[in-house]
Amino acid sequence: MKKVFIIGGGASGLTAAIKASRNGFDVTIIEKNEKLGKKILITGNGKCNYWNENQDLLMYNSSGDYTKIVNQLNLVKAHAFLDSIGLVPYIKNGYYYPNSQQAISVVNALVDEVKNNGVKIIHEEVIDVVKDNNVFIIKTKDNKYKSDIVILATGGKAAPKTGSDGFGYEVARKFGHNIIKPLPALVGLEIEENLKELSGIRFNGKVNLVTGVEDVVSSYGEIQINDYGFSGIPILQISSKAVKTLYNFDDDVYLSINFLPNIADDILTLRSFLKVQSKHLNNKNISQILDQLFNYKLSNFLLKQSKIEKESRIEDLSNDELDLLCHNIIHQTFKVIKDHGFDNAQTTSGGIDLKEINLDTLESTKVEGLYFCGEILDVDGLCGGYNLSFAWISGLVAGEIKGDN
Repeated sequence: MKKVFIIGGGASGLTAAIKASRNGFDVTIIEKNEKLGKKILITGNGKCNYWNENQDLLMYNSSGDYTKIVNQLNLVKAHAFLDSIGLVPYIKNGYYYPNSQQAISVVNALVDEVKNNGVKIIHEEVIDVVKDNNVFIIKTKDNKYKSDIVILATGGKAAPKTGSDGFGYEVARKFGHNIIKPLPALVGLEIEENLKELSGIRFNGKVNLVTGVEDVVSSYGEIQINDYGFSGIPILQISSKAVKTLYNFDDDVYLSINFLPNIADDILTLRSFLKVQSKHLNNKNISQILDQLFNYKLSNFLLKQSKIEKESRIEDLSNDELDLLCHNIIHQTFKVIKDHGFDNAQTTSGGIDLKEINLDTLESTKVEGLYFCGEILDVDGLCGGYNLSFAWISGLVAGEIKGDN
């Protein structure tokens, strides 16, 4: 019986272990953390959005042909796998959560299935992997283990407190693999402008990512202003493209924010709305009108940006003054200078180059018996359960393992 060592006990590693053990392989997980599935526990603010009914390919990013991995057949297999380990979903707008609303339920389902299938678990930190006479030698600080097959499921570099330190990239690079530069994804964006006075404010807004590299990308929802810039789901959704543009193309990146998308998306409509509000509210001053639309700190900021006194009345403003205010409300632009770092990122973009992997099996085309799955690969998804979806899919593909056991 062939031995399979899976380095990394996260979502994809656990999935690969279950699949390989079901196929009759002698499977061992080696994980440096004291507990398995540590990163799963913090996903979805502890509720774990683990799947999404909308599996549009546009929900994923990669510089390679990830569609050979995220395809209809593998999606069906992944959905069936989640049912097979006993997960009972609570579904809201197509988003899947465990019915308990607790991420620990997902971890327990995976770990219980791992143990029920006889998978051995070692809690040690791997420091090196070599191959000698067709046998892999996995070295830890205190021991050496031999294996016929190795599956690298070590994650990327995001959220390093969960154990993702980029070690898997070093192993892959040593075996001759090219690494697409790992960058933070699903991360807040730091801007050139100082918004400390607005820190903590949340609003329902629309953000347009503006670069010279590709078409504008938009996202809508609750945005949060921080002392460094912006966060919130709409910002996270565009962050992968923003960060890649900054670092890979060295191009300027801007966020165009509409602070009032539910009212207007163009200056003419907003101007008309404000004039109607002024008449309806008995000619209250502009500050009083805006305070009904925004947090008062944001109202003051927008007026200051437009060089309009708080006591001014709309009917006394010139067309240019009113148009500038409307522009700053629906088209204000902020220059992105950097991401908010791996410590604050939910996932990693970049990783193992898909061109050097058999996409039907996720086996290395350079080293026989070496497989990859999960975040270590050059695939990242949007918010909404897509990164865990890819973990299940890639874990199942890698855990299938070609050849006899």
